[in-house]
Amino acid sequence: MKALNVLKYIFTICGLGMFLGSFFMYLSINKFLKTAIMAQGTVVELQSVRSAKSTTYKPLVTFNDKNGAKIEFTSGDSSNPPSYDVGEKIEVLYNPKKPQDAKIKSFSSLWMGVLIICIAGAVFFAVGFSFFISEKKKRALIGFLKQNGTKIETDFQSVNLNTSVKLNGRNPFQILSQWQNPATSKIHVFASDDIWFDPTNFIKTNIITVIIDKNNPKKYQVDLSFLPESES
Repeated sequence: MKALNVLKYIFTICGLGMFLGSFFMYLSINKFLKTAIMAQGTVVELQSVRSAKSTTYKPLVTFNDKNGAKIEFTSGDSSNPPSYDVGEKIEVLYNPKKPQDAKIKSFSSLWMGVLIICIAGAVFFAVGFSFFISEKKKRALIGFLKQNGTKIETDFQSVNLNTSVKLNGRNPFQILSQWQNPATSKIHVFASDDIWFDPTNFIKTNIITVIIDKNNPKKYQVDLSFLPESES
């Protein structure tokens, strides 16, 4: 399905973009730490941040810079329950040239954003890259079966929805067939690749051709060449 081909690129590119973004965030924070001055600050207020699902709180902090000027800033971190209490003394780091660019001296304030974006990037990249790996393995299997596989005739069983896959609210169809191995008398059930339209009306026979690795029937490809191509 064309949508799946688009998604694999979107997920992979988004993942790489998030990795790159987290790397530049790391460089920026590291540069900030090299020149930052530490001061003692006080939490003067807990500001509420409301969303559709919850309310969190982020601290409003004041401190005096090296020139004695009173500086006020709001931390980017918000949580529920609040991480700080009003009146609590905390250590802050600030840019001496721009004292308003201050951060609470804590792991969450400095690095949590980098960590979250990095983890999200890893998830997106892993999902996108898994599509490429899966396709590569599938192509390798098809190539192997074309050269070394054995065609068998299997008994058509049913057309089922593959509920383990869903895209844009749709589940693909699969053709299921069955075959008894004459050498072992074992029953093998074969499921076709995902089909993004109902193939029922195009199945005119009870025989479905499957190409198998005769040494390992678990390696197989259901022949869907009798179906029309889908535009989706």
